[in-house]
Amino acid sequence: MTSARQQQYRFSIQISQEEFIRHYQGSANAVQVLSECGRRLRFPASRLRPFLTHSGISGRFLLTVDVGNRFLDLKKID
Repeated sequence: MTSARQQQYRFSIQISQEEFIRHYQGSANAVQVLSECGRRLRFPASRLRPFLTHSGISGRFLLTVDVGNRFLDLKKID
């Protein structure tokens, strides 16, 4: 459930393990995605690390941020 002080955004991502590791270890360590509502979201690549498998990262996710757009939570939803 989202409170008045939180926003939630759904997005899909598909990235290979090799691409993610290159990105994560490189100097640009942020990920930018387009939410389902059309908003561009940018957050640290490290937030996706728990979802990394041998085949990479793939699926739909739910990002929750506070009123200042600070990261609160990231969940895989399918």
